[in-house]
Amino acid sequence: MMMFQLNQLQDSGDSRREAQRCTKREVIHPARPKANVKILALALLLLAPGLAVAQDDSFSIRFDQGQYIGLSIGAEQGLVHASPKTDGTATMGSQGELRGAADGLIARFTVIHTDEFDAVAQIDEVLPGRSLDQVNHAAIPGLDLPFIVVSSLDSQRYFRINRGWQDQSTELRHGAKGLLMTDSGAIGGLFAVVAVGPYESLGRVNDYARGVFNKDLLTGRFQSYVEQVVAGTGFANIHWLNLVMLGIGCVFIYLGISKEFEPLLLVPIGFGILIGNIPLPLQIFDAISVYMVDPVTHQYTFNTTGNSVMGLIYFGVRSGLLPPLIFLGIGALTDFSALLSNPKSVMLGAAAQVGIFSTFLGALWLGFSPANAAAIGIIGGADGPTAIFLASRLAPSLIGPIAIAAYSYMAMVPIIQPPIMKLLTTREERLIRMKPGRKVGKRERILFPISGMILTALVAPGGLPLLGMLFFGNLLKESGVTGRLSKTASSSLLDICTILLGVGVGASTTAQVFLTKQSILIFVLGCAAFAIATAGGVLFAKFLNLVSKTKINPLIGAAGVSAVPDSARVVHHVGQEEDPTNYLLQHAMGPNVAGVIGSAIAAGVFLGIF
Repeated sequence: MMMFQLNQLQDSGDSRREAQRCTKREVIHPARPKANVKILALALLLLAPGLAVAQDDSFSIRFDQGQYIGLSIGAEQGLVHASPKTDGTATMGSQGELRGAADGLIARFTVIHTDEFDAVAQIDEVLPGRSLDQVNHAAIPGLDLPFIVVSSLDSQRYFRINRGWQDQSTELRHGAKGLLMTDSGAIGGLFAVVAVGPYESLGRVNDYARGVFNKDLLTGRFQSYVEQVVAGTGFANIHWLNLVMLGIGCVFIYLGISKEFEPLLLVPIGFGILIGNIPLPLQIFDAISVYMVDPVTHQYTFNTTGNSVMGLIYFGVRSGLLPPLIFLGIGALTDFSALLSNPKSVMLGAAAQVGIFSTFLGALWLGFSPANAAAIGIIGGADGPTAIFLASRLAPSLIGPIAIAAYSYMAMVPIIQPPIMKLLTTREERLIRMKPGRKVGKRERILFPISGMILTALVAPGGLPLLGMLFFGNLLKESGVTGRLSKTASSSLLDICTILLGVGVGASTTAQVFLTKQSILIFVLGCAAFAIATAGGVLFAKFLNLVSKTKINPLIGAAGVSAVPDSARVVHHVGQEEDPTNYLLQHAMGPNVAGVIGSAIAAGVFLGIF
């Protein structure tokens, strides 16, 4: 019996424990949906601003041509702006006067917004016979402030919003940001609220879209923080033209790395193309891009704000600073002995410049202005720094297409030149062997850059920045006493300038500016210029064989274009295809370096004319 009672007690204890466990499960289990509800509510709270902008919450705007000024004091000195009170009335903004140098009254104003240490005021009245140009300072007698520094504001950017605090809009507040829309529904600009009034508020256009003016802006709408974040991404601003240019940038990088086509040029330019075609939102466009929206024309122009990162890098290209520094490095690397040992090379280098002048005429025929045609024609010299230098002086808006065309064709020397060389020569001509050139003494190598600079600069003073730095770099090399300077110019300085030039030129190829009909024509003309220059050098070499007893291999005429040393290497390889024991490299270097000088002289001639 006792055992039965014990069993009953044990069973009842087990039952109580089971009941407690069930009770706990029943208490805990319903709590999970409550946690999920809290999470869902929190998510909705975070997304609420983003969901709100999905509604049609636009408002109309009007530019009233009002006049506004900035004051150098704010709420700290007692200034107030109009604001609602809890009893339904409103506080009036501080009122003051604009005075001249003699303290005479010129105009009256009302403060419409105050920060801690500055304020914005609207001019209510200008006295007859007075002008705002006569304003010397402001005064607010009611606050015993007799002298306040005044700054003018760009009144063209201020507009009225048909909403005020009486509308009880949650988005309408000082500093609120949003979009301005055109009649077609396109984004025309960005704005911020400057002041909030009872029935109307004041906004300011912070950024205009390209080609949009005040007359085009009709409505606006506020942006939540979520929408501002989304609109600030590249994905929200991507255009198919940007994708095209990103693909071109990748092709440049591929050709430089995989095919080793001018990798020191194509890799920086290709990566610069990628940088320049990441789409930028309006609010940061002027602070990063090579370009800016001109405040007057509202079209893209080179960034002159001084606070653009890529604009500062591109300044070395736009100002023409980097090409002469690159010529300094080229001069420190170049050996002019091949040219000095065979003076005929000068004529071959000059003959190859026919591509420059023929392309100049072709560009004129296609409708380009003389200055632009001259900048395009220099592509025929196959010298990137020279093309960039001349374009920066004569056609700044075409630097991007001209530079890309010049460097592209320099990289394609092994593709473009051999067919032309083989077409214009016979196998017998390609087999011609040339005698080794004479040995050039040190004194002759030192005197050449000095005399060469003086002579060429007198012929074409416009080419002095390029020619002067080229010959100066060569003098550093040949003098034998400036080894450190020569080493720096030919290595560190040259490499740094090449990187900056390549990235800067690539970054200037923003799709909306680069992909135009003009760019296509420039590439076509550039290809024609390069082909004509190659043919001109080869044909002139054949002509020299007709009038000279000492035969030269016509292939070296193709090296007259100034793609140093790639053209000379191509000549050497084409010659060795016919005769592996025929070494033309040293002979081809003469016309090659002569072509560098020739293209710089041609640039100087164009610069002097236009």
